[in-house]
Amino acid sequence: MKTLVARSLKYQEGVVSVLDQYLLPHQTTWHICQSVEEMAELILTLKVRGAPLIGLAAALLVAHLAEQGADKEALAKAIDELEATRPTAVNLMHCMAKLRIALQQPNWVEAVVSTAESLFEEDIALCERMANFGAELVSAGDNLLTHCNTGALATAGIGTALGVIHQAHAAGKNIHVWVDETRPLLQGGRLTAYELSCWDIPYTLICDNMAASLMAAGKVDKIFVGADRIAANGDFANKVGTYNLAVLAKHHNIPFYVVAPVTTLDTACPNGQAIPIEERNPLEVTGVSGSFGQCQWAPSNANVFNPAFDVTPADLVTGWVLDSGVYDQEAVSSGALLALN
Repeated sequence: MKTLVARSLKYQEGVVSVLDQYLLPHQTTWHICQSVEEMAELILTLKVRGAPLIGLAAALLVAHLAEQGADKEALAKAIDELEATRPTAVNLMHCMAKLRIALQQPNWVEAVVSTAESLFEEDIALCERMANFGAELVSAGDNLLTHCNTGALATAGIGTALGVIHQAHAAGKNIHVWVDETRPLLQGGRLTAYELSCWDIPYTLICDNMAASLMAAGKVDKIFVGADRIAANGDFANKVGTYNLAVLAKHHNIPFYVVAPVTTLDTACPNGQAIPIEERNPLEVTGVSGSFGQCQWAPSNANVFNPAFDVTPADLVTGWVLDSGVYDQEAVSSGALLALN
């Protein structure tokens, strides 16, 4: 397999390495991953995260195992096990489906490797196109709000929603970004703030429950978020808390955009009700842990509800920014997303 290098995933000299996103921003630690068990654990513990990146990391590992001599049965099992790690993120399913097809080819080792390489390189190009389309929606001096982390840490390229922000900044639009901390795992506070700092983009970190007061005060011009799965009707799942923002944006008449590649589109899923929502460990809510250690604030016997994602209905979305263009309400309700499959 050729050398492939992204911000948080790389394949060099026969080694798959992933950046530990759970330890950012205070520690930079790379993990070498050589087995399905290791990759599954990295994904489940959010050391590898971001819908596009999860799929790519899993694909590179499968290709690596193919080159190391794993047989077809072992690779098929690896694909199934990796696909099961994160049930909401459809990019992972997309990548694994591509590898299943490659595994059926006569020269299946070469096919699996070339498929993984193509998926990686395709993601870089998809991010660039999304960023260019989305940046056209940003006006000079805009105050933008975003949720979770959707930048270069979560993709092979410059990101989805955060890629749009990066491109708008690069175009000299003099923007400022409000960053939701994104409870309970603080991907905004830890990762988005980190990326914006690296890119020298002005930002202000806020608690998730501060967004409404900012909108009421007229301090938010547009909202850009990512997605883990977009249904055929335009409903989409994203990090929990996104739906809150969409409702608030509708009330305050603020444009609300979802940014995602076509690989996040699931046209076999008719609507948001059909999107499986992953529920995670209650300990993520009863306390916090990271490079700084661990702190527990809730009673040990507290009942916890901890969905990783929520679903935003299509009628709250101003526009869907995909790598193929920007789609408005009229286009999506007319079946534009179905035509992209």
